[in-house]
Amino acid sequence: IMWSTFIVQDEEVRTVNPSAGVHQPSGGLEGFLGSREGKIKLTLFMAVTSIMLTVLGVGTEFWVELKPSKSFYNNQTCLVAHYGLWKCCTKTFWVSDMDPKQEICGPLHLHGESNCTFFKFYTTGENIVLFQKMPEKVASAMFAIISLFLMVMGAICVIMAVSKGVQFFLKPAAVCFILSGVLIFLCLIVFHQSVLSFLASDQSIPLHHEMSWSVTCVGCAGALVIVAGVLFLVLALPYSPWQKCLPKKNSDI
Repeated sequence: IMWSTFIVQDEEVRTVNPSAGVHQPSGGLEGFLGSREGKIKLTLFMAVTSIMLTVLGVGTEFWVELKPSKSFYNNQTCLVAHYGLWKCCTKTFWVSDMDPKQEICGPLHLHGESNCTFFKFYTTGENIVLFQKMPEKVASAMFAIISLFLMVMGAICVIMAVSKGVQFFLKPAAVCFILSGVLIFLCLIVFHQSVLSFLASDQSIPLHHEMSWSVTCVGCAGALVIVAGVLFLVLALPYSPWQKCLPKKNSDI
């Protein structure tokens, strides 16, 4: 009887006083995610913003603008080209609508006749000459798609970590986000190199080139997603770096 009474009392102590050293695994994990759930959701919002910016940049055709001198064609109109990863557009402007002091055709926001076509070498194999002159652009498109896929996978991992209470999913999410950010910047570097190679291959028409707002969107997305990946990596640690460092500083005082 005394032995059974001791066992019952010991079980009551373990249940009522968890600070005595008995720690339920599920409760500890819920406490870990609960204390950092707000930070995880805020970082996830940053990652989702990166996904939206990437989709906007990849889906639009304002990566680079190619502008000749406004006096190259004739004295009435001039032509500007701009393209992205999938589509190329040309726009014809009236010279009379432009600033007389301006020497280059444009800008794009002026009223003009626009014509856009998709690059056909992705589907039918046509435009093979353009494909040979700009193979880097195809590689940059592949980098962008893989990066976007990794972003989505990372977001799914974070959602599972919050909904299921599984801390493990934060680490693969962080790896996916950091790797996707690196691929985005690699995509921008390769694309810019493709533009320079294309201009160097044909110098019969002197063109002024400048990167446009689609590149800005993708660049901001790459920076945000890398920051989000680093933050998820910190949040995946079993302890808070700040809480571990501050007591040492306080103890020295």
